[in-house]
Amino acid sequence: MAERAMASFSQTGVSGILSMCISLGCIALAWWALQNLKLDLFIRHPQSSQGKMLHVLLAIVLGHFVANFILDYIGWSQLLRMSL
Repeated sequence: MAERAMASFSQTGVSGILSMCISLGCIALAWWALQNLKLDLFIRHPQSSQGKMLHVLLAIVLGHFVANFILDYIGWSQLLRMSL
């Protein structure tokens, strides 16, 4: 019983670390991709602190959506493996 609980705890920890790494990686990738976006078409002063904050928030939102897709896809592939 204790071995099963320890294995479950270890698997949960690995899953959490994997989720955090994928999320941070996707946010960094979104930040890199948004560097090419011309925010001056939408914002009066894109180099201001508010413009930079909008850039950061857009990277977080976009990265979050991409990370959720990747994590969902991994979860779905594990469900398929268990059903076969």
